Amino acid sequence: MEYLVTMTTHVPDGTSEEAVADVRAREGAHTRELAAQGHVLRLWRPPLAPGEWRTLGLFAAADRGELEQILSSMPLRVWRSDQITELAKHPNDPAVQRQPQPRAGETPAAEFLNSFLAVIPDDAPAQVVADARAGERRRTHELAEQGHLIRLWLVAGWPDGSHALGLWRARDAAQVRTFLDSLPMAPWLTEEITPLVPHPSDPAVPGSRPAAAQAGR
Repeated sequence: MEYLVTMTTHVPDGTSEEAVADVRAREGAHTRELAAQGHVLRLWRPPLAPGEWRTLGLFAAADRGELEQILSSMPLRVWRSDQITELAKHPNDPAVQRQPQPRAGETPAAEFLNSFLAVIPDDAPAQVVADARAGERRRTHELAEQGHLIRLWLVAGWPDGSHALGLWRARDAAQVRTFLDSLPMAPWLTEEITPLVPHPSDPAVPGSRPAAAQAGR
């Protein structure tokens, strides 16, 4: 199973710089081990407030018990609180599609995480809903082929797949908004877009395995 984990770190007042550097170094080394084992799939930084340490991580584990063991094994856990979102397979997830890669010399587009909450009116005709869902499948496939839509997940525990998460690649949030507005179910969706900053230990980025002393938060 896959899980999105929001990891927020609060270093206790009075902690020496040497102690912080040591924990961060061990965190970086252990993150590389977890990535090699297939447990850490992606790491990002969302927008941060001054002095804030926060990371979004995409993890893979057999169940929440194994995930807790993985998170507990990370050195920064002594100062960190974790918020876990269990993810389920989305029928339109483009994970198996080959993603177009940037051309030589081309700057890779930024990544964005967005949440979808679908509220379909009770009086919406069944055929209208079915047509919108079919159109949604076609449009998400097109966006994935263009390299804009990277992943789609359902948030586990929500009825009728009404809550979903999407990972996008675009030049800016305005372009993500144009993609979202082009979805056939857009009139029924409430969305939130979160810009993501590359994390130095992100396993998906070539050369992202820095020396332990350079490990991110």
